[in-house]
Amino acid sequence: MNHRLENVNNQFSSKRMPMFTLKTFVPFDFEKAGNLKGKTIFITGASRGIGLDIALRCARDGANIAIAAKTVEAHPKLPGTIYTAAKEIEAAGGKALPLQCDIRDETSVKAAIQKTVETFGGLDILINNASAI
Repeated sequence: MNHRLENVNNQFSSKRMPMFTLKTFVPFDFEKAGNLKGKTIFITGASRGIGLDIALRCARDGANIAIAAKTVEAHPKLPGTIYTAAKEIEAAGGKALPLQCDIRDETSVKAAIQKTVETFGGLDILINNASAI
């Protein structure tokens, strides 16, 4: 393991930060994954930018996309909301579930995951793209 990642992981204990750290990061390889049709993918920060681009790539295969992001109203300087992203995802061939979710709030994340499972019958892939600011 890269020593910089080891140092980052050593800064967090399970008592202070009970979540996955860089030690558990597994890069996703679209080529090896094959077709994502029917897979349910939960993507944080998917209302714009890289998160939306990932969602659109998955949608082209016919994936179910849970868009977990904070933005529900248009921002004057940043394009995209969970609703505009959902329209783009559905136009690309996927099914979309727009979810207002703040990844800094455990209750918000649990509710978003629960709604995803209720809507699509499960969860296959998590892509944590959101920045928590």
